[in-house]
Amino acid sequence: MNRLADRVATLQQAFEHIAATRMAGLPLVHPQLAVATVGFQGHDDEVALGVLVTPWCMNLVRLPLHEGVGTLAVGETGSRDIGSRCFDFIGAHERGVGAFESASLFSPMAEFADQAAARATAEAVLKELRGPLPPRVAQPARRGFLFGRREGAAA
Repeated sequence: MNRLADRVATLQQAFEHIAATRMAGLPLVHPQLAVATVGFQGHDDEVALGVLVTPWCMNLVRLPLHEGVGTLAVGETGSRDIGSRCFDFIGAHERGVGAFESASLFSPMAEFADQAAARATAEAVLKELRGPLPPRVAQPARRGFLFGRREGAAA
């Protein structure tokens, strides 16, 4: 197995354990949903990005691929640009997984009918984030804007 696959498998196993222990029987747990890791890919040389689906939440996750990759401290928040969007991530740590960052997409998960619907939503989010960046809209020159002239118009 490669490093990415190992890290994602470890993340999934850790959250399956959490579902069976800490979260078992809590009212916010959706009984038709299970833990799944969706679409994890290398975001850069140091971090993988994907969606973690659980019966209680769906999070966008930045998962370090190597020891020593800088992440937010547990409970610390920070903004990260992902594609053309900016997300507020929070630092987390789970035994066996180590440090990672997550940004909430959905919580609780009551609006999802079943696992297929949750997974399809996770895939759609990633497709949107990984799609081409929208074209930049030309901004009028500030001076022209202030004086009522359009860009390219004679002064």
